[in-house]
Amino acid sequence: MAIEERSSSFNASALQTNLRGQVIQRGEATYEMARRLYNGMIDKRPALIVRCADVADVIIAVNFARAHRLPLAIRSGGHNAGGLGSCDDGLVIDLSLLRYTHVDPDRQTARVGAGSTWGDVDHATHAFGLAVPSGIISTTGVGGLTLGGGLGHLTRAYGLAIDNLLEATVVLADGSLVVTSEQQHPDLFWALRGGGGNFGVVTSFLFRTQPVDTVYAGPMLWELEEAPEILRWYQSLITTAPDELNGFFAFLTVPAGPPFPDHLHNKKLCGIVWCYTGPLAEAERTFQPIRQFRQPALDLVGPLPFPALQSMFDALYPPGLQWYWKADFVKELSDAALDLHMHHGSQLPTPQSTMHLYPVNGAASRVARQATAWSYRDATWAEVIVGVTPDPAQKETITTWARTYWAALHPYAERGAYVNFMMEEEGDERIRAAYRENYERLRQVKRHYDPANLFRINQNIPPAS
Repeated sequence: MAIEERSSSFNASALQTNLRGQVIQRGEATYEMARRLYNGMIDKRPALIVRCADVADVIIAVNFARAHRLPLAIRSGGHNAGGLGSCDDGLVIDLSLLRYTHVDPDRQTARVGAGSTWGDVDHATHAFGLAVPSGIISTTGVGGLTLGGGLGHLTRAYGLAIDNLLEATVVLADGSLVVTSEQQHPDLFWALRGGGGNFGVVTSFLFRTQPVDTVYAGPMLWELEEAPEILRWYQSLITTAPDELNGFFAFLTVPAGPPFPDHLHNKKLCGIVWCYTGPLAEAERTFQPIRQFRQPALDLVGPLPFPALQSMFDALYPPGLQWYWKADFVKELSDAALDLHMHHGSQLPTPQSTMHLYPVNGAASRVARQATAWSYRDATWAEVIVGVTPDPAQKETITTWARTYWAALHPYAERGAYVNFMMEEEGDERIRAAYRENYERLRQVKRHYDPANLFRINQNIPPAS
């Protein structure tokens, strides 16, 4: 059964009376700021934004949306590529006030509110020499990144964010609250680990933390014409490297400012952003053959507090830029694929546009494909091509470049992509491909927990018939 279209009227004042948080409507002074998303290309105008102060507010908001047949979107950090943390003419549950991280150093766990960013988590856990595997931008929201899988600097060493998730507290479509784990509602816990926001509103996460404090990390850059040779060497290295060595490849334009030297400003290069979590005493020995392979144009790799690595690129990507994403999973880089990467990667249309290859092997690959909803444990990389610009007039330029690049490389990739890198327009076939054999099981879980598909503003998995 599908949710019907929204009812013609609703009493927002009555909703506000029952909340500790705030209801924001069109026309109010705070509305324009409240509706903004990280991706400035997305311009949605919800009827109501409910800024929830606590779990009770979330329950009330879910019940209100269901009762009034309103489209319902869930926003954590608002970073979703396709802007799926908002909707037109519906209700947005804004979780940004549920922002806390409680670390238990004895149990080595962290309980995190769904409105937190990864920067919040990094700050809290670092005080104890711990970290939770997450992404590469500290302003990213914990909720969206985790529910989609959670790739980042620690993937090869400690797996995805979902591989470190122990428990989640969830408000379901009927307004009930459950705690889910391997022992409680295990089918829901399975689905949440990669299935996105299809099954409820997660209000808190309990993570296993890992012993990560100071890492040996940073970018190493080479001349652009060396990219095919670098990629061949990198493919051989990263598929055989010890788990504690992570590195993602990028085509990039060097920012015009410190710590980059003047002669590299605005120059297109290729690079690898490394993160080594092994003993610091062994770091120089580990990187000696890396440095000897090919003299880099710039080497900024050295000891760093993990939060410094996580926030290294925040300033390059402030909220409000125009983003267009295309993605695939990739098993290997053939010579033909390398030629195409070189052709398109050398034509970055704007200074902030890029292509990244994130390793998903190592520890992440040793979890069974059907152990969580996240299916591509057998891939080597999650590839993402992103056109980025501050100028809305360049929207078509970055979109065309990303689509053309992706279309050229897609025949050399797997059928599916990482859902956190997918735009809203992707369609059902791409969503099915993202989950492969796990898709039908996800539909069964959806039927049990959200049979009317209330939670459909996402990379949607409709309930089984």
